[in-house]
Amino acid sequence: MKFISAGEFKARCLRVMDEVQATSESVVVTKNGKPVVKLIPAVAQARDVFGCLAGVVEIVGDIEAPVADPKEWNALR
Repeated sequence: MKFISAGEFKARCLRVMDEVQATSESVVVTKNGKPVVKLIPAVAQARDVFGCLAGVVEIVGDIEAPVADPKEWNALR
């Protein structure tokens, strides 16, 4: 983790942001020697739930059919 003064951050803001993105190392901006804010790399958003296992999981058989014969279910008795 790097520390940088607010004045230096103000002068080099875009360059510091590029460094954080490239190295994934966070930067703490200080004011009068005290930490004020922390600049961290943004994390990519998670993919949508639908289709996230495409190409990973293979569906075999009928996925809508009951596992056991409904005549064997105790709840129906």
